[in-house]
Amino acid sequence: MSGRFQGRVVLITGGARGQGAVEARLLVAEGAQVVLGDLLEEEGRALAGELGPAARFIRQDVTREADWQAAVALAESLGGLHGMVNNAGIYVPRTLMQTDAELFERHMRVNQLGCFLGMRAVVPAMERAGGGSIVNISSTAGLRGSPGALAYSATKWALRGMTKAAAVDLAPRGIRVNSVHPGPIDTEMVKVWTNEQRAVRLSQIPMGRIGQAEDVARVVLFLLSEESAYMTGAELTVDGGASL
Repeated sequence: MSGRFQGRVVLITGGARGQGAVEARLLVAEGAQVVLGDLLEEEGRALAGELGPAARFIRQDVTREADWQAAVALAESLGGLHGMVNNAGIYVPRTLMQTDAELFERHMRVNQLGCFLGMRAVVPAMERAGGGSIVNISSTAGLRGSPGALAYSATKWALRGMTKAAAVDLAPRGIRVNSVHPGPIDTEMVKVWTNEQRAVRLSQIPMGRIGQAEDVARVVLFLLSEESAYMTGAELTVDGGASL
């Protein structure tokens, strides 16, 4: 590994498992310290223990401003805050007519409000650190219509627009904001699919396989690194060509 994140501190929401956990492992391997925010305390603490002194876990509900403040304070205690990944999200696929107001609002609070609160919360700390990089995890459902996932799609489209607006606002502050749009990725989130649904999704991917968390994590690391220093407001698709 290159050690390109030596001396950097990165906060990852939804960091206890899936994409967030893989991102944390890769970042630590490249010299970063990571703060893992999640509601899954047992899994989060186990991962932090596995990663050793370079990792800290904090119980975090991304819809609560107080939890964001605590997570940012923990990151700053490690030497500043240089990167943040808005990775936490929920996916409960329902069609328009199956979606009630409660389910729609639940998606909005976690997937959209949580990311908004996160971007606001990290700005002062990143400014104190001399700048930083925010990576928002959207979805290909935020680029095109996604059947049977009305609320999820709505929030991922919103996150796409929020990313671009924040990129303009924060560029003068030395903070970059980019979004990543994964297609089907083999994590806990897609276990709601039936075997038939999985087969249909697979048939739509030109590269012929469901994505792995590592496929997304390596793109996230690129956006957190200085290798993407002149990129902000960008949206990178990681879907094996499924949205072509």
